Amino acid sequence: MKNLIRSVIHSPAQALRHAGLFALCALAVIDASAQTSTAKPRQPVLVDAIVAVVNSDVITMKELDERVRMIEQRMQRQKVQVPPRELLQKQVLERLIVNRAQMQMARETGIRVDDIMLDRAVARIAESNSLSVQDLRDQLERDGMSFTRFREEIREEITLQRLREREVDNKLQITESEVDNFLAASAGNLDAAQQELNIAQILVRVPENASPQQVAERRKRAEQAATQLKAGGDFAKTAAIYSDAGDALKGGELGWRSTSRLPQLFVEATDKLPVGEVAPLVRSANGFHVLKLVGRRNAVAAKTGAGATVQQTRARHILVKVSQIVSAQEARRKLVELKQRLDNKAAKFEDLARLYSNDGSAGKGGDLGWIYPGDTVPEFERAMNALRPGQVSEPIESPFGYHLIEVLERKTAELSAERQRLLARQALREQKLEESYEDWLRQLRDRAYVEYRTDELNPR
Repeated sequence: MKNLIRSVIHSPAQALRHAGLFALCALAVIDASAQTSTAKPRQPVLVDAIVAVVNSDVITMKELDERVRMIEQRMQRQKVQVPPRELLQKQVLERLIVNRAQMQMARETGIRVDDIMLDRAVARIAESNSLSVQDLRDQLERDGMSFTRFREEIREEITLQRLREREVDNKLQITESEVDNFLAASAGNLDAAQQELNIAQILVRVPENASPQQVAERRKRAEQAATQLKAGGDFAKTAAIYSDAGDALKGGELGWRSTSRLPQLFVEATDKLPVGEVAPLVRSANGFHVLKLVGRRNAVAAKTGAGATVQQTRARHILVKVSQIVSAQEARRKLVELKQRLDNKAAKFEDLARLYSNDGSAGKGGDLGWIYPGDTVPEFERAMNALRPGQVSEPIESPFGYHLIEVLERKTAELSAERQRLLARQALREQKLEESYEDWLRQLRDRAYVEYRTDELNPR
């Protein structure tokens, strides 16, 4: 027994391999007392198996099959071509390995998502789909997914987001010289700064300190993906098979972003590319990128340099926060009632804000003053920008709770040098965040001990 304990302490991976000999197959137990000497012995029944060991944890075939089924169902609902199951299995397994390594790090560093926070998140999801929590539960069970499993998926997503914020987002540094260079480049290239691109990507990750053979194999894999796309292959399906990016199983689209908020490599690769075409292979520190230009459009962007201007909005709001006492559904219902009173001219906005708003602006009738682009969270800014002066929004959800927003007036203002630097810093952060996150994921994956237990699911 002492020798076994020492082996676990000194070589956990080796101990896991020994333990795996017993845990590899969960066999149906046959009650010996129920057998007679003349009865034929029953054959062992395989009910589960370990497909991979990740550090001190395991991934089972049952878990893998369940995740594959979920992704297949989602792709079918989104009208996306589903890849062959064996290829999708390998892709999903790799995603599970990366997620498991992240969850282990989260546990080791004290990140926890308690049931209260989870209940609020589930309530917000139900609310955003115009469902009650019970209706959401019924819908999930009709689709073949248990509500308990769904809750754990949401818990994992929140945990991974908090881990990313702590390990990547909050550690990203932008130097003053980078801001200076960004402002100088933007001032000399205003047309480009006013463009927005929608790019879809497939990332074939290259391990840190990869050998020339590994780099060649990764390049060949990326070229295979590009060849399929150029031959008319479906991008979402191809991404699901080949991409190592976090959005691989969601189609690979980055969404509309201004060129100042995209990696410069991506902007340069798609600069002269016709919409719908695939760019030549791009190499970054994280690996090889296959990029498709989904769309290009002009955007209203602030100029930089002397005389730069930007549109400001003066707005006010009523905020009802979600808490243990006030559910998301109750917060939204309360604001619907207040909106009806405003529409019927039965009350004034500023009076309702003073009475009901949970924000520091309540004493000022909800007045937020003049707001610059980027001053508020994206959900609030999008809703505010869609309003005309004098118009009140429907209840809008943000990380702070639910809002009613009224736009009072708009004006064009000259940007101060300090504000220009702030906007430049924000753009640079967006430019770097995804690349930094992918780099961090690559390093975490490279450091993890991974042992594949099923030949058919060996790494690509």
